[in-house]
Amino acid sequence: MLLLKEKDNYLFQFLPLLRIPGLVHVVVSRMGDGSRPPFDGMNLGHGVGDDPAAVTANRKRLRKMTGGGIHVYTRQNHGTSIRTITRAAVNRGEAIQTAPVSADALISDVPGIRLLIQTADCQAVMLVDPKKRVVANIHCGWRGSVADIIGHTVLRMVAEFGCDPGQMTAAIGPSLGPCCAEFVNYKKEIPRQFWPFRVGAHHFDFWRISRHQLTTAGLVEGNVHSPGICTRCNPHLFFSYRSARETGRFAALIGLNK
Repeated sequence: MLLLKEKDNYLFQFLPLLRIPGLVHVVVSRMGDGSRPPFDGMNLGHGVGDDPAAVTANRKRLRKMTGGGIHVYTRQNHGTSIRTITRAAVNRGEAIQTAPVSADALISDVPGIRLLIQTADCQAVMLVDPKKRVVANIHCGWRGSVADIIGHTVLRMVAEFGCDPGQMTAAIGPSLGPCCAEFVNYKKEIPRQFWPFRVGAHHFDFWRISRHQLTTAGLVEGNVHSPGICTRCNPHLFFSYRSARETGRFAALIGLNK
């Protein structure tokens, strides 16, 4: 990942995504001023106990840092709901609803739309089909992995936009690593087909699970990228729920300029 500094804020980018013309993406660290402890830094999440005015200011700052556009957030609920924003709907004059709706994945082919997923240990999985000019952003915690929200999102991109998984590129954001993804009661929580991804007695490699689900959905192994950065091991850079229960949310953003 490439580290950028925008005043007091730190942004991360994936080099393979930077090579795609017209694509905008960042992973926003918690670094910088904005919210007060325990949400200190660039908290972008409403509903975690932070001052709403501080969160709104942080979101405005992010919009300015990333060149504007329409930022679309969701109320994430660890389900498999997928929301799409299409060119056809915009061309018909339908309003783009920017107030949060319940969804755990967003898909769009509309230039100027920025899809945001907020996390604090869960994965944000960003997808792009550079030929069809379609992007997606997925909130993928362990429940999302069990429900294969990644596979459902790829299928929706194929069905609604004619995307080719073989042409897609995926980026898995900083999230809970196999070092810290401990599930003592995994026999009750994690289906048996995921047990081969167990590391040691109770830990699971969800980065590898996501990579497996992406390639099973048709992506090429070499087009799946992950920095291997654990949020719990780096609480100075990223919010981590397992590190501090009362904490903020950082975000991954992806969109198209044209």
